[in-house]
Amino acid sequence: MSNKVVLVTGAARGLGAVIARRFHAAGYNVALGDVSFDAAATLAHQLSSDGETAVAIKLDVALKRDFENARDALLARRSTIDAIVNNAGASKVVPVMEITAEQFDQVIDVNLRSVLFGCQIFGQYFADRGVGRIVNIASLAGQNGGSATGAHYAAAKGGAITLTKVFARDLASRGVTVNAISPGPLDLPIVHESVPADRLKQLIAGIPVGKLGSADYIADVAVLLASAGAYFANGACWDVNGGLFMR
Repeated sequence: MSNKVVLVTGAARGLGAVIARRFHAAGYNVALGDVSFDAAATLAHQLSSDGETAVAIKLDVALKRDFENARDALLARRSTIDAIVNNAGASKVVPVMEITAEQFDQVIDVNLRSVLFGCQIFGQYFADRGVGRIVNIASLAGQNGGSATGAHYAAAKGGAITLTKVFARDLASRGVTVNAISPGPLDLPIVHESVPADRLKQLIAGIPVGKLGSADYIADVAVLLASAGAYFANGACWDVNGGLFMR
């Protein structure tokens, strides 16, 4: 798969960085899109010191033109693009009755507008090409209303799941699949840093499997859904939540 190309948004840190590493290990040429360009460039250099198989791209996911620029920059380097992982996300915990219009708009921009624009720009490119894979990183919060992530984040992730279905339906006949992954609480540094130890202990106790999820496994699922053999998976939401949400 040495000629395959994937763009991962929000790839500078957290789950996005794990996903970027996994795709690179699977043989993809990886573009790490992030508004924090320096951090993305550092990781890209770690993956490929000569810049041959990993490159950082300045990408503000709230801006449609940034997705267009990312597409054009990648095509200037490589002849084709095979997949995009819409991973970028952000939220700040705010009680639902205290969320301001500005806070709501910011979270919607990063978590939902980003999915719309990524699916529009790369979905059209893939459709014109006749093949392509889109993987959207949603969240358990978008399915059960969330508990600690904020209502604006939960609403945005619920919207991402719905957009996944809409684009999957509209693009399927043109060789493009669109799927989502909805992780529950993951074993990532940001979780341990942002959640007090006693609260984290309670959180883990409430997970049926009794432990936090593996970010590496989420990345494995993303790689699988981006593969050529995944043509029959379309419009799906892959739940990886330790049993917190079952259907």
